Amino acid sequence: MTSTVNKAQRHDSALRHATGQAVYIDDMPEPPGTLHAALVLSPVACGRLKKLDLAAALKMPGVVAVLGPHDVPGTNDVSASGKGDEPLFALGRVEFAGQTLAMVVAVSLDAARHAAEAVTIDIEADEPILNIETALARKAYVQVPATIRRGDPEQALASAPHKLSAEFQVGGQEHFYLEGQVAFALPGEDGDLVVHSSTQHPTEVQHICARLLGCDFNRITAVVRRLGGGFGGKESNASWVAGAAALAAHKAGRPVKLRLPREIDMVATGKRHPFLYRYTVGFDEQGRVLALDAMLAADAGWSLDLTPGVMARALTHTDNAYWIPHFRAVGYACKTNKQSNTAFRGFGGPQGVVVMEDALDRIARHLDRDANEIRALNFYAEGRDETPYGQKVDENHLARCWIEVKQGGEYERRRAEIDTFNKASPILKRGLGLFPLKFGISFNLPHMNQAGALVHVYTDGSIRLNHGGTEMGQGLFVKVAQVVAEVFGVDIDRIRPSATSTAEVPNTSPTAASTGSDLNGWAAYEAANTIKQRMIAFAAEHFAAGESDIEFADGAVRIAKPGSNQVVSFGELAKLCWLGRISLSATGFYKTPKIHWDGAAMRGRPFFYFSFGAAMAEVAIDTLTGESRVLRADLVQDCGDSLNPAIDRGQIEGAFMQGQGWLTCEELWWDKQGRLRTSGPSTYKIPGSRDVPSVFNVTMLANAPSREATIFRSKAVGEPPLLLATAVWTALKDAIAAAGDGRTAVRLDAPATPERVLAALATLKA
Repeated sequence: MTSTVNKAQRHDSALRHATGQAVYIDDMPEPPGTLHAALVLSPVACGRLKKLDLAAALKMPGVVAVLGPHDVPGTNDVSASGKGDEPLFALGRVEFAGQTLAMVVAVSLDAARHAAEAVTIDIEADEPILNIETALARKAYVQVPATIRRGDPEQALASAPHKLSAEFQVGGQEHFYLEGQVAFALPGEDGDLVVHSSTQHPTEVQHICARLLGCDFNRITAVVRRLGGGFGGKESNASWVAGAAALAAHKAGRPVKLRLPREIDMVATGKRHPFLYRYTVGFDEQGRVLALDAMLAADAGWSLDLTPGVMARALTHTDNAYWIPHFRAVGYACKTNKQSNTAFRGFGGPQGVVVMEDALDRIARHLDRDANEIRALNFYAEGRDETPYGQKVDENHLARCWIEVKQGGEYERRRAEIDTFNKASPILKRGLGLFPLKFGISFNLPHMNQAGALVHVYTDGSIRLNHGGTEMGQGLFVKVAQVVAEVFGVDIDRIRPSATSTAEVPNTSPTAASTGSDLNGWAAYEAANTIKQRMIAFAAEHFAAGESDIEFADGAVRIAKPGSNQVVSFGELAKLCWLGRISLSATGFYKTPKIHWDGAAMRGRPFFYFSFGAAMAEVAIDTLTGESRVLRADLVQDCGDSLNPAIDRGQIEGAFMQGQGWLTCEELWWDKQGRLRTSGPSTYKIPGSRDVPSVFNVTMLANAPSREATIFRSKAVGEPPLLLATAVWTALKDAIAAAGDGRTAVRLDAPATPERVLAALATLKA
């Protein structure tokens, strides 16, 4: 049999992407009478909303309605948690510059946007909180602080032969998906609504729309064929955009499209959480870590959103790859008058792992040792294999990934070459950084680790596949199709993935946390296998054979009876089953086993398994301008037995570059009034083609099938490689240190823009 899984397969929409034929929401034909909506946003970061005069906007040509908080028939709340802390339209107070106050609905997009500018807004401004330090001083939090603790860190630090304390910050990150936030709501009979949404979470779109309209969930059908990128930014943010469109369609009784222009999108939606760190680490003469006491303070923005999960994941990744016998990490979710920060690829993991990477670099400088020897010395290993939150580090590939990246990247040769270069070069300095990775796979909340699927086999042998995952360019649809093709032993071209719909698979989890293939792949497997077993039972009876004699392979079904060998096509058997009144449709369900989590005690097994990896990056900096460039990157990523190596390679490369952007060039900047000024590609820089390392080597760890019962022994790939870009940050610090005596520790806040590199150099020289 020719297997379809664990093989490179082309993305199901690759040709349509390349030729522009792929249909996104804004490409859909608009029914007659379609209206367009535009948002009215607060220009002030914090204050009392004294007056919102909509009269002028209502009189503008083409305007059908102007909607505000009093036009919401249900509950004016779009919070992901459902706690009522995030109104669709502000009422009484505004909490950030960019908060939605009202919405104009008109016969054309230009008319709607023009009228939105005519709304008169009167806000009595208060002093906003615009940074983490101010929020910490005022104890302004969106949730109570969370702590993970093991042992006696205070005593261990007091008795440690050496200890160091440090502080640094990392910034947020704009998702900058190619397709902006968009929703298209079409009213049907008796209050029903179909909402086409660019969302990672169709079920939440369904729930938010129903909450706003005050109706049952079954009246709302959320549909998603594809997204033009998400990266976490369409997990919760897309829901309120869809809710606004649904409200307008409900009020007008006509189809309504709401699409946010890039500037409005960036101003109105949340980002990756910025973090401030303060820590003390204790260690011995060899560099072995004895204790860590760390504070992680996140800028949550103005509301809760998904901050609890982000903070939990940051805290559970503070240990990264290292055994720390005495440990305390306290997480503060700070409330500021900025956009409510939200999910972003890695979901707090990238912000967690940097603590120990900074600490180990400082330990190495203090002891005048090789930082990478110190890293390897502290790896999780047999007998030192339990995390501070109580989960065993099973199937540990850290040492193997580490050895492979050093060998493949020619570490010893290049280290010597770079040191020689730096001694001879007074202006340009080069640096080499390594990074090991342990990343947990599963949602933080156990109940979210579930998925459903629906499979139909037609009498010609073609197969329709539906599941709860959304396709945002990451190749989920083709991977799940591979699973179904493997079950039936047919060519993947016989599988037709269909748009994700809450009417076909209900109560879905978001496509996030790198779990899309794990969850939906297993659900689809269960559905397909249910049908297959029915077909086997029928074939055994029909052909007077044993069930063990029935084999599905290469688009055919072989009945290997003693003394004979009959073959029918898969489609022929499907038709025979139908004639025999056998159901060829089934649902499948999967829930991740073994996981459990006590959110109060911050202990348990939050992750089904760990993904491992390692990276080496080489950079160059100009000490006169602060400019930097990544010259080479070598990556080793644990994908288990990859479902689709072609898709996974693309995910690894893209994730690394997104992580590189976060750590080097993607800077968000607010003015003193709390207005986001980096609100478009002219002011916010994502990596371009010239930022990709000229030497970029990607290796998937070979012969490493998952020991856990993952789908065909594969492992998640969406998020972990983003964290491998931490090697770039480490390399930049190495290059900066080369401008000094080589023993002085470097503070380098991220993103490491030229200004921050120059600041680090100035501090080093001082």
